[in-house]
Amino acid sequence: MPPTSETLTAERILAATEEVLRRHGPAKATVVDVARALGVSHGSVYRHFRTKAALREAVTKRWLDRTTQVLAGIAADTGRDPEARVREWLAALFAAKRSKAGDDPELFATYSVLTDGAGEVVGAHITELTDQLTEIVRAGAEAGIFTVTDSATAARALFQATARFHDPGYAKEWQQPGVEGEFEAVVDLLVRGLSA
Repeated sequence: MPPTSETLTAERILAATEEVLRRHGPAKATVVDVARALGVSHGSVYRHFRTKAALREAVTKRWLDRTTQVLAGIAADTGRDPEARVREWLAALFAAKRSKAGDDPELFATYSVLTDGAGEVVGAHITELTDQLTEIVRAGAEAGIFTVTDSATAARALFQATARFHDPGYAKEWQQPGVEGEFEAVVDLLVRGLSA
């Protein structure tokens, strides 16, 4: 094992884990592989992540958080019209998921396997996303642009109604011809349903 001059941090471990997953896939990647890539003992990795499952959950959360952070900026932009924000937020969610699936299909497939075993992480991710969407819908209701009485319920309905464009189970459809038009038609229908 080559000596490492950098301090071992959780972030370095997660970055190395992602690379190991990309090379070996979730079935064959081990903590020993991650440690080897970092030039440390596997015990050093376990000091940051107590179990292999904890490491997998953390790397899955890191991957999902990339999308959450992009969308948070749209949700927080209170200077813009809520209808435009709903449209942009949904489009950014679709684009982020589509990009992950198309740009690095091997890693996307790996994360699809990992998310199946990370129920709490995925649940928290979905809650965070629907909370962002709730804030946009609430702003629209308060401005009289949307006629909804329960912003959280409306946001969950928007999220669920657009699942075909962000649920990894539909990833094969995201590259089909005409999918952008289908997405826009669904969003138009949903936004009209929110509007006064």
